[in-house]
Formats: sequence, C-alpha cells, structure tokens
Amino acid sequence: MTQTNYKKDGSAERPEVISKTARKKEMTELQDMGEILTELSKERLAQVPMSEELREAVKEFKRLSANGARRRQMQYIGKLMRHEEIEPIQAKIDQFQGVSTVATALLHRIERIRNDMVANDEAITKFLNEFPEADVQLLRNLVRNTRKETELAKPPKSYRELFQAIKAILDARNVAPDVI
Repeated sequence: MTQTNYKKDGSAERPEVISKTARKKEMTELQDMGEILTELSKERLAQVPMSEELREAVKEFKRLSANGARRRQMQYIGKLMRHEEIEPIQAKIDQFQGVSTVATALLHRIERIRNDMVANDEAITKFLNEFPEADVQLLRNLVRNTRKETELAKPPKSYRELFQAIKAILDARNVAPDVI
C-alpha cells in the first residue's frame, strides 16, 4: 500500500515506489563501491570527495582484522554511502582505475609530449614556455639520458622518469588533456 502525501495547496503527491529487489541491488552496488574505497591507498583515498564520516569508516575498516567485524563495517560503509554524492566518487574511482576517457586522453597527451621532447629540443623549449614552474635542469637531464638509453639500447629508466616528471607538472596545474 502506498502512502499519499498532500501538499499545502491540496494536491496529492505519491512517492515513487521502489521494489525491494531494486533497493537491495542499489545497496549492494553502494557496498561494492565502498569495498573499492577500502582497497585504495591513503594517498588516493585522500583525493576522493566524500564526507569525513565515510572517510573515517573506511579507515576503520582497514584497521579491522576479524571477518565478522569487517563485514559489519562494510555494511556500515554501504549505509553511509546512501547519503553521499555518488557521481564524484565514482568519477574519481574510474580515474584511478584508468576507465576514465579523460584520464586516458591525458596519458596519451603526456606520451606525445615526452616523445616530442626526446625527438626535438624545440619541444622542450615550448613546454618550458608553457609551464615556467617546471624544473628546467631536471627535464633537460631526463631527455639527454633518455636519448643515451635509446642509443645504447639500455632499459628505459629515464624514459619512464621523464613521463612521471611531465605528469607531475600537469597534475600540479590540473591540466585537462585538450587544454595542452
């Protein structure tokens, strides 16, 4: 039986009826998302937009070792998730898992910048003009070392470090892939 609520103007309003199965499915999905949160590192967890209460519940889950306590805590996390804004949390999780097309586009852009820098000194100058806060000496050393590694067929240590350095610069500025 559905309950009818009446507004001040006298019109009737019926709440949307959600089946028990649909509610249970939704709660399970929220618990699953909560489980993903519990598997994140401290650094990544700090980046996820959520309430402090949920953040503390996730930290508490990580501290627990007994299976029964962990199960109850996971249910509690699912309950807290009902009151959270889910979209930003899901977007951040997708970004961490590499599902986000924006994150993928950004990684491809970083690879192009890195390859251009290794191939051409003008690309380094162009990048440094666009990002003056970048460490000039570090970038030039990494490019030089990458070129040497390529010549000598050594493992690509500097090549990877150059990627991480470029990524750190772009992350510090919160650059979108199409802005660069």
